[in-house]
Amino acid sequence: MPLDTTILQLGQYAFSLVDLLIAGAMALTAFLLIAWVFAWQARRLHRSDDLRRAAETEFRLAELTGSLRHFTEQSQGAQAYLARAIDERLEQVGHRLGLGLSEQTERTSRSLSSLNERLAVIDSAQKNLTELSGEMVTLKDILSNKQSRGAYGQGRMEAIVRDGLPANAFSFQPTLSNGLRPDCLIRLPDSSLKLVIDAKFPLEAFNALKLARNDGDRRVAETRLRTDVLKHVRDISEKYLIAGETHETAVLFVPSESVYADIHERFEDVIQKAHRSRVIFASPNVLMLLIQTMQAVFKDQRLRDQAGLIKVEVSRLLEDVGRLKERIGDLQKHFGAASSDLDKLNISADKVARRGLRIESLDLSEIPEEAEAQRLAG
Repeated sequence: MPLDTTILQLGQYAFSLVDLLIAGAMALTAFLLIAWVFAWQARRLHRSDDLRRAAETEFRLAELTGSLRHFTEQSQGAQAYLARAIDERLEQVGHRLGLGLSEQTERTSRSLSSLNERLAVIDSAQKNLTELSGEMVTLKDILSNKQSRGAYGQGRMEAIVRDGLPANAFSFQPTLSNGLRPDCLIRLPDSSLKLVIDAKFPLEAFNALKLARNDGDRRVAETRLRTDVLKHVRDISEKYLIAGETHETAVLFVPSESVYADIHERFEDVIQKAHRSRVIFASPNVLMLLIQTMQAVFKDQRLRDQAGLIKVEVSRLLEDVGRLKERIGDLQKHFGAASSDLDKLNISADKVARRGLRIESLDLSEIPEEAEAQRLAG
């Protein structure tokens, strides 16, 4: 087909294939040009967006850097504050811990000291118990031995007598006119007689009575006790009761209160026979009461002995009281005279004061009443 053949007829215009190809080429060129323009604008817009985004990114990076720097500064400040707070807290904890350890050490020291004191007390108590056990064993040995028992009773009796009487009122182991030696002699007031005290009470039968297992052994021990005690009572009555030298009654010292109570409770017949033999039993408490009574008697004797001296001293005291009364009267008179002189001095002082007032007010005329009073007063 020839290129100039009309292909398209639009009104009065006729278009050939060449015209259509040229128009198509021009349209394609225009389309490409328009596409390139749009592409260029798009690239331009994309580049501006990239710049804007880059600027925003840089701004955000700057903000982020500032935030990170501020956060870092805050973190450093918080870390420094936290370090200081931790140091302060550790120092406080260390101080409190030191105080607590010091107080705990002091309390522990006091507790140990108290514990040592208590241990010392316990040790002392244990030593006392050990010593007491030894003394009990010794006491048992003393009571089982007749001579030792006599010495034990003698010691208790001497202690009671020494504590209650003056030294010139008693004597231990003296010699009587018959050559015998009682355990103690007490000089009686206003008398040449002396009271005898014996401290050798027989305890063998009493111990046998305590150890009796049946009625037969008990009856045998009771019979032995009556025999031994009455024999000792008879010996005291025969050996120590001397007319004109010793008192008509002697004292048999029983060194145990329990033995004394048992004898009075179970052996009344022995007590009555001893009384008829003019021998009385005395426990430590009874002997102490007897010694205290004699002490009061000795005191009354000393008062009677000193009655003359007391009378003389009372007379002198009355004389001194009389002289004191006279001197008090003289002093009272002196005080009365001094009081009168003081009244006169007060009157003169009042006159001088009134005259000074008149001189001060230029009133030198003498009041008749005052002149008369002055004349009368001298």
